[in-house]
Amino acid sequence: MTRTFRLMSPGGLASLGALLLAALAPHAQASPQYRIAHEVPLPGDEGWDYLTFEPGGHRLFIAHGTRVQVVDTDKLALIGEIADTPGVHGIALAADLGRGYISAGRSGVIVVFDLNTLARLKEIKTTGENPDAILYDAASQRVFTFNGRGRNATAVDARTDTVIGTIALDAKPEFAVSDGKGRVYVNLEDKNSLAVIDPQKLSVISVWPISGCQEPSGLALDADGHHLFPVCDNKVMALMDAASGKVLGTAAIGAGVDAAAFDPGSRLAFASCGEGTLTVVRLSGSGAAQVAQSVPTRRGARTMALDVRTHRIYLVTADFGAPPAATPEHPHPRPAILPGSFRLLVLEPQQGAAASTAQARP
Repeated sequence: MTRTFRLMSPGGLASLGALLLAALAPHAQASPQYRIAHEVPLPGDEGWDYLTFEPGGHRLFIAHGTRVQVVDTDKLALIGEIADTPGVHGIALAADLGRGYISAGRSGVIVVFDLNTLARLKEIKTTGENPDAILYDAASQRVFTFNGRGRNATAVDARTDTVIGTIALDAKPEFAVSDGKGRVYVNLEDKNSLAVIDPQKLSVISVWPISGCQEPSGLALDADGHHLFPVCDNKVMALMDAASGKVLGTAAIGAGVDAAAFDPGSRLAFASCGEGTLTVVRLSGSGAAQVAQSVPTRRGARTMALDVRTHRIYLVTADFGAPPAATPEHPHPRPAILPGSFRLLVLEPQQGAAASTAQARP
């Protein structure tokens, strides 16, 4: 059979190109686009810190002034609180033991509560001042507080709620994560580095400098990909190899960052920034960190929690007035929180072209 081949005209080539682009468009927009879907008023006019989502559940624990507020994320309603936690920073959940642990920084204790009833059970004195971040390592069944002024970490056996040791860090520890396989990672804010801890031996395995990162605060872990994501005060998210500590790349984020998260389902990393943005970062095929989206949020929304089941992101913030006058003790005072303005922000992902439209009207 004889076939005749004809060259396509320029117009035909253009039409073919348009068809190819249209076919590829869904793949180019594979990353979900986030927007604020809900704003939920919550009581209280004090400052706030970390948020913790209950894995596999539907409760969000919010560190707020002198209490922990508990929100049902299905109903988006406040359902309880754990009171008398002065200077609360963080919440760790030991689901296998049915208990929760709260770092009350101002009183230097861990408040233990019943995870089902939210009833207070006891207090445990930490071995360093100002317990800040708190972590439950399920593999060792131990709770760790990272003590800012103490420059150390307190280890508690969660089966008996007794202090079993102190880990000297000689640095100001910030946020920490566990890989569940014998390593705990913690940012060292004033050393621009990250410490690797053995939770069984209660010892420091390594300290890795984070090149290009100043004052790391939040930290996220991609356990399957063996990546760490420290977020830094100089508007950088670093991508690190969790086995060697090598910095593999960086991505630009917003100002005032205080928390990071990683979603294994979407393979996206997040940085919540107090300037009023959420930076969404994806890993390219070559392994580089690339900014996928900068989501407008609200000023002050610097800490967050992620529900990996629904891919929702939770932030909290308030409205602010003018800052008080500076004093020698407080040369850079924080602005006043306007009464009645504290609220929960719920960010939800949307796919494709509809996301750009929805994003314009949060």
